[in-house]
Amino acid sequence: MFSQCLQLLILFAHLLLSPSAASGGKVSAVIVFGDSTVDPGNNDHILTVVKGDFPPYGRDFDGGVATGRFSNGRLVTDFISEGFGLPSSVPAYLDTSCTIDQLAMGVSFASAGTGLDDLTADISNVIPVRQQLDYFREYKERLAIARGASEADAIIAGALYYFSIGNNDIGVNYFLLPQRRAQFSPPEYAAFLVGIAGAAVREVYRLGGRKIQLAGILPVGCVPAMRTVNLHRPGECMEDFNQFALLFNAELRKAASKLNGELSEARVVYSDMYSLVSTIIANPLKYGFENVARGCCGTGLIEASFLCVLDEPLTCEDTDKYVFFDSVHPTERIYKMEASQMLNTSLAAFL
Repeated sequence: MFSQCLQLLILFAHLLLSPSAASGGKVSAVIVFGDSTVDPGNNDHILTVVKGDFPPYGRDFDGGVATGRFSNGRLVTDFISEGFGLPSSVPAYLDTSCTIDQLAMGVSFASAGTGLDDLTADISNVIPVRQQLDYFREYKERLAIARGASEADAIIAGALYYFSIGNNDIGVNYFLLPQRRAQFSPPEYAAFLVGIAGAAVREVYRLGGRKIQLAGILPVGCVPAMRTVNLHRPGECMEDFNQFALLFNAELRKAASKLNGELSEARVVYSDMYSLVSTIIANPLKYGFENVARGCCGTGLIEASFLCVLDEPLTCEDTDKYVFFDSVHPTERIYKMEASQMLNTSLAAFL
């Protein structure tokens, strides 16, 4: 982790000395809330088994460093940050080797394994959304001390707030555990989750955020782990999971529209993460992929987190041919494609 922050320190110093650094373009920082799709290593610093701070994770990251990202390289938020002319990777808030000055142009509070529902976070003893918001409040206070209230307020107002969360609520909590299924139908649970997301956006707005992105979730029924446990149609996508994901995404899109009308001077955008991956899975060769059903790590069927390291010698040679790196998480190439699509569509207004 130190080497990642050392690289960032050099880049930050260059950016801070640049004449254009004060404005940072139209986005001053990328501030991230969410789950393993956007956790750059916060889980490395808490007591949980949900970690990715060992090989083969990070094998294609700068320097081959396993930072805690659940991928072979960078995440979607890293590419988005770079797309805005900011640092090429967004650091983890809990990485104590990163100073507040290094975090001033980007920080992630995300925690792998978490969800919008507190119960989802409790399953793996990870950081719930409410605690991620607590960290954001603390970050804002630290920023004011380091940079002064006026500059801190400008950074907070100019930042892009990226939310990527909900995958575990559906893929783990609702379908694998009985409690929420007994309480909620799928539409009711989707509404419950989106209500929590809306409350989080309102809190970010109250604290000064004005540029907010709500990312939809992936086709969770098509990740290799779900194909593996599909007893009715082995090796195929679990369509009930995917239908729930589409339901959640539709509710999230409606929430973004509602929040735009509710929050004065705010811009809330919805970004589709589902369609691109779904399209690639349906026609992989068109996009240069060869394997959509297995992850690169180990057998590719069930390994994720600590299970990946057990089969490291089996890890694939060319991750660019795979949609998934482990049995749950996309490869760096997928994240780069998602970021490019967002920067050309939902995020174009902020460029």
